[in-house]
Amino acid sequence: MNLFAEFLQVVAEAVSTVAAQQGKDVPDLSRVTAEPPRDPAHGDISTNAAMVLNKTFGMPPKALAQLLSALLSEHKNVAAVDIAGPGFINVRLVASEWPRVLEAVLAEGERYGNSTLGSGKKANVEYVSANPTGPLHVGHVRGAVFGDALAELLKASGYEVTREYYINDAGAQVDVLARSAYLRYLEALGETIGEIPAGLYPGDYLKPVGQALAQEHGPALKAMDEAEWLPIVRARAIAMMMDLIREDLAALNIRQEVFASEKALHESGQVKETIAELRQRGLVYQGTLPPPKGEVPEDWEDREQTLFRTTGFGDDIDRPLLKSDGSYTYFASDVAYSRNKIQRGFDELIYILGADHGGYVKRLEALGAALQGNRNVDVIVRLCQLVKLYRAGEPVRMSKRAGEFVTLRDVVDEVGPDVVRFMMLFRKNEAPLDFDFAKVTEQSKDNPVFYVQYAHARTCSVLRNAAEEGLAPAETPRFDLLTDEAELGLVRRMAEFPRLVEAAAQAHEPHRIAFYLFDLAGDFHALWNKGKDSPHLRFILKEDVKLTQTRLAFLMAIRYVLANGLRILGVRPAEEM
Repeated sequence: MNLFAEFLQVVAEAVSTVAAQQGKDVPDLSRVTAEPPRDPAHGDISTNAAMVLNKTFGMPPKALAQLLSALLSEHKNVAAVDIAGPGFINVRLVASEWPRVLEAVLAEGERYGNSTLGSGKKANVEYVSANPTGPLHVGHVRGAVFGDALAELLKASGYEVTREYYINDAGAQVDVLARSAYLRYLEALGETIGEIPAGLYPGDYLKPVGQALAQEHGPALKAMDEAEWLPIVRARAIAMMMDLIREDLAALNIRQEVFASEKALHESGQVKETIAELRQRGLVYQGTLPPPKGEVPEDWEDREQTLFRTTGFGDDIDRPLLKSDGSYTYFASDVAYSRNKIQRGFDELIYILGADHGGYVKRLEALGAALQGNRNVDVIVRLCQLVKLYRAGEPVRMSKRAGEFVTLRDVVDEVGPDVVRFMMLFRKNEAPLDFDFAKVTEQSKDNPVFYVQYAHARTCSVLRNAAEEGLAPAETPRFDLLTDEAELGLVRRMAEFPRLVEAAAQAHEPHRIAFYLFDLAGDFHALWNKGKDSPHLRFILKEDVKLTQTRLAFLMAIRYVLANGLRILGVRPAEEM
């Protein structure tokens, strides 16, 4: 049940009636909304219909609002209608609507908040995609959590979602990895390797790779030239690094279905085929590029190259596909990978990147536009800002195991995946985030993850205590008995959940769910505290079994909404704390 979607249909019917009265066609209603007013004192639902349709009807917003208000006031579920400001229409619903919301929550249970918004569209969410050269560091945490929560949010909204990781296993960085692992191989054979040379990876995480190579090959690799041992060491190192990365992600309860390989794109001929297809379409030419402003990228050359006309699809500059020596650029692999996704039938290609990859946005959008053919494929790129780690206000030092950075596992092992996931989502992805180990483990209202988890745990505690006393939620609750404003405020908040899930999915903003849960928890804790001062508001009243059973059903509804929201974020709903 989506109360606001239902009322939006009521508004649409009123608009259609006014259009008929005015001898006009029914206008486009795509910009018309029905949403909670910012101030609950103004009513239960607010619509902007008169504000966005007044030009279509050729009348001032207030005049149109008066016509619509007259029709809305006649609806059976409307108690009162007011016009505010320049033409907003605020509606107060009849009291019988709120029991209906709670009945819907209980009837739908774990499905409450789910919708068919996506209509089965296929969405590919690619996130993390870190180079397989070591364990994931704290810079990857935010994108990993954001991407995973977004995937779950889209799934709850009716999309068919694929969670994907792109392995950059064909570039120069994996050769550096192989050379670094080879040193650890020599070390495992008992040689003294000294300080790791500059340009190689110094972390201890490569020691197991060296030990595995020593066990598998003994000293045989030492007798080979680099050209012989490099592919052997590279393949083993990449495999072990990807195992390590999968373990790191599993610690955050992230399990992606697809791990796509850049190397496989080359070996299967897809990169070559893609360039040939673009050349046939007249989108590839031989030319030179002006020197870029700022930092010069690795694949820029001051000579004639094979270029892709991405400027024809919204990019800032055309992009090189082949270097002057005939070798492929990194971008050539990106082009083939985008084509591969489109050929797999995805309707939305969603990329979660770090803020330092802002320059990729236009080129990825250009690829989608150039490669989609007759299909309508949306390319959505979301950037995640940096995370800074603190401990009681002091910056956290780097990890000893990694050698250069704080690892994802360092963070998860200390505070747990639930804390990490919630806190990474309790701020918009585009805003920088400070993560203080001391603050995120506080048991106080200032710690949002504790505040929300505690609300869920409290609902479970009351239901357990009631069961011990032989009390159970009513099978047919009398929700009309819930008349206190604190109780009704909670019901109104729960009514917002389905609309909020859809809005968050449309905007690709899972942080909205975290904010909502914090507000819902706040409403619940406020009612709990009010019960301390006003005993008649407590959930268990031994002298009134019928009201107690109704309030226990009310608690079940609250628990469902809290748990459903936490599930989207990938956070465990705590049953006791």
